Amino acid sequence: MLEAYRQVWNNRKLPATESLDEDVLRMAIERELLDENSHPRVRRTKEEKFFFAIQRLCQSDLSEHEKISLIELHVQIMEKLKG
Repeated sequence: MLEAYRQVWNNRKLPATESLDEDVLRMAIERELLDENSHPRVRRTKEEKFFFAIQRLCQSDLSEHEKISLIELHVQIMEKLKG
């Protein structure tokens, strides 16, 4: 799944350790939803970032299985962030 994520967010630098792929992926999605890659003055809300991420995944060239898996992971992480 980390490779699929890299295909959609190809400008993100992520470690390439197979044993930690799931952790790296979860951390990358959480950072994306919290907009930690942007300057604090231009950050968007978690909800906006979630919408943009889902939209980007749906429009990507990933397989349907990869899209669904990444969307499900985004939903899980968003639920965790909303508390």
